[in-house]
Amino acid sequence: MKRFPALVMMAALCLSCSTTNVVLTGTTVELQTKPMALHTPIPRFSWKYDSHDKDVRQLAYRVIVSTTAELASRGVGDVWDSEQITSADMVLIPYGGRPLKSRERVYWCVETTVQSGKAKPITLKSEAQPIEVSLLNKDDWQATWIGRDFNDDRLDGHTAVAARYLRKVFNVGTAVKQARLYISGLGQYSAFINGAEVAPDELFKPALSDYRKRVYFNAYDVTPMLKEGNNAMGIILEGGRYTAMRQKEGARDGMQNMLHYGTPRLLLQLEITYSDGHLETIVSDPSWHITNQGPIRKANEFDGETYNGFMEMHEWAKPQFDDSHWMQATVVDAPSGQLSPQPNPNLQVQDTLLPLSIFHHSGAWVVDMGQNMVGFLDLNVRGAKRGDTIVLRYAETLSPDSTLYTANLRTAEVTDTLILADTCLRWHPTFVYHGFRYATIEGLRREPSKADIHGLVVYDKMDFSGKFHTSNQVINAVYQNACWGIRGNYRSMPTDCPQRDERMGWTGDRTTGAYGESYIFNNHNLYSKWLTDFDDSQLVSGSLPEVVPPYWRFYSNSMTWPGAFITVADMLYWRFGDMRPIEQHYDAMKRWMLFMKDKYMSDGIMTKDTYGDWCMPPESLELIHSRDTNRITKAAVLSTPYYCAFANTMSHFASLLGKTDDSIFFQRESNLSKNAFNTQYFDPQTARYSNNTVTANLLPLSFKLVPDGFADKVFANVVDVTENQCHSHVSTGVIGIQHLMRTLTEYGRGDLALRIASNDTYPSWGYMYRNGATTIWELWNGNTANPAMNSGNHVMLLGDLIVWEYEYLAGIRPLKPGFETIQLKPYPITGLDSVSCSYNSVRGTIISQWTRTGNKFSWHITIPPNTTAQVYIPSGNGYRVETYGSGSYHIQSEL
Repeated sequence: MKRFPALVMMAALCLSCSTTNVVLTGTTVELQTKPMALHTPIPRFSWKYDSHDKDVRQLAYRVIVSTTAELASRGVGDVWDSEQITSADMVLIPYGGRPLKSRERVYWCVETTVQSGKAKPITLKSEAQPIEVSLLNKDDWQATWIGRDFNDDRLDGHTAVAARYLRKVFNVGTAVKQARLYISGLGQYSAFINGAEVAPDELFKPALSDYRKRVYFNAYDVTPMLKEGNNAMGIILEGGRYTAMRQKEGARDGMQNMLHYGTPRLLLQLEITYSDGHLETIVSDPSWHITNQGPIRKANEFDGETYNGFMEMHEWAKPQFDDSHWMQATVVDAPSGQLSPQPNPNLQVQDTLLPLSIFHHSGAWVVDMGQNMVGFLDLNVRGAKRGDTIVLRYAETLSPDSTLYTANLRTAEVTDTLILADTCLRWHPTFVYHGFRYATIEGLRREPSKADIHGLVVYDKMDFSGKFHTSNQVINAVYQNACWGIRGNYRSMPTDCPQRDERMGWTGDRTTGAYGESYIFNNHNLYSKWLTDFDDSQLVSGSLPEVVPPYWRFYSNSMTWPGAFITVADMLYWRFGDMRPIEQHYDAMKRWMLFMKDKYMSDGIMTKDTYGDWCMPPESLELIHSRDTNRITKAAVLSTPYYCAFANTMSHFASLLGKTDDSIFFQRESNLSKNAFNTQYFDPQTARYSNNTVTANLLPLSFKLVPDGFADKVFANVVDVTENQCHSHVSTGVIGIQHLMRTLTEYGRGDLALRIASNDTYPSWGYMYRNGATTIWELWNGNTANPAMNSGNHVMLLGDLIVWEYEYLAGIRPLKPGFETIQLKPYPITGLDSVSCSYNSVRGTIISQWTRTGNKFSWHITIPPNTTAQVYIPSGNGYRVETYGSGSYHIQSEL
């Protein structure tokens, strides 16, 4: 028997230290570092610590909320004082005073008592920071919705409306104390005061929603933008998703038209408070002027933007502009949805790329950005003549003849047109984005340099939270492709694709994918908002759609797709320690589960599934979907295990909420369905489920449904099909791939999981990479399949790959919600020499870095302050488990 090795620490524990080096940092409100105007009267506070000390523990905390920064700094909580609470809690601590009011501005800070090892406890205090509440009530609004329809609006087919330009001049007195702008422009807006743009770094405002149920608005501090005397407010409106990009034509495969809500409209309220306490309010009403004769002639997200420089209205958003030829705005119908403060940040430009190459072909300049990106080109036009027309077209790949490959874009025209009135101009579209690696530019009189073209990368404002790297080139390349694909599909909802005539919030893509994404990005606010979209989209019957928000009205009732409603709430609970989504949406989740049970359950079997194991590798490279029944997993074999799993999760949710009867009910439902499933579909003689597809056997293994004593035999069938029939390649679609990597590793075949992750032959993620992909394809055979469905930027086939990389290769996972207790359990698989991973959790950065040389295993770990970790030290005899406090450690063992 091998001896467990001694642990070699990077630094010895200093048990007799009398000093403590701990810094209180990372203070957030609603997990936002610089919080937007709050959408809730009961905000939640969080903080972190930085320290190189070991075993740092928080003993107590005290949250102070005050009317002024000075009072908060002095520890006078005249709004709320939690008083000292003996607790290690530091994530999403709820405000406990009276509910905050609309417009209320307060200041908060936190005092904590911490101890390092056996040193004396010390007290730390954060700086006082402001938070402000948005408008929370319908009665807070005096403004009316305004707009105007124009005869040249095209509302059929490829819909196109010229941008509306609205303006109003108003007088501002002396001694302005503060000014707040509350605004919703549907579908999208840009706001200007005295010619300067409000929040110019934010794009595609406000957040998307089902406008029949909810309309978001934004709030901004515009105090510095006002001046004494005449001021002007200017707004540009475009239709966006409010004016659907397609109507009547373009329906395919039974798809109904996109929801059409109406033409662009504005709701605006500017509140100016003076030093003497006087409040002046400027609102949207019929006194505003409006025109559609500005330079933005159309901006259809699918088809592109057209900008006519000859229609420029210079200084149109300044007071002196003559708008006497404009029309009066009219009061228009208000959207039926509830007016709500936006809870998540808007999109921003967060990266800039320069072209990899530029070459001339067939009368156009072809630009290769070197990366399938999402955003748009920022173009510096030099040496042009008045009247020149510049046309930009976009695509993900090139055809063999070096022209743009656009067949997979379907009806999307993805063309930006610029008509020049100036001979030198820097320009990019305002209200559209594109998914592309390549672009052609027609109409330039000079060869553009790389410095003339910038690719502006756009996605929801959020930070990277994870880093991951291994000794394997293919795994690293696929991980980078995944990062690009995930961020490119964050558009105030997680979308399926960014380039063609779709760009929808398909739910099945994120049922498991959201767990992995949350390691790479701090996406809490995006996914919290998406759960509200789920709730809003639910029918009275309890039915949930497959697309959220339901711009495509798909209510075909499936377990595997809408189940993301439950799994995303579960992800937010475990990753971020956030219970509120469960509290808010539990009733809607329960209604959906009961609806599916009542309508589609037969003797414990959930009979309904719509999409099957979507996009499994087909038998022919030209096919999208397999026609071989031996490869296809039956509907009930997919939906019944998922019903069992969701019932288990709902039982847990009910227990958290103190709903004991519900918890018992859902646990009983899970057990009854499990027994019925095994009776119907499990053959104990062969240990096979149904027709023995990998997915059919994976799901009961992953969800712990296999009868006692049979798990290893069922797993042997998974291995047999994977190794012998599929030559150690993927044979699953969207459903099976969500469980493949973790299940293989948990049952002792991490080597097979590594082989699948490392493959670069078809079908595999590495095959995509070897064939030039810089994101993840929609299909395993995306380079050969019918272009009706071969997006080059999808994330649905990632399945559990990212979860596997962080939780199994690196070994980082939460044992308690929000990583209060961490499990560090790496799987040092033969064939992989090293893994380096860090994850900035809500409690601080967790690091797991290991190398193996022969049977020597060397591991560096960092455990953030005020957490503990169950550390699984690998050896030739399995794992040795020890409990560690915070700090950095170096561990060596023999495998």
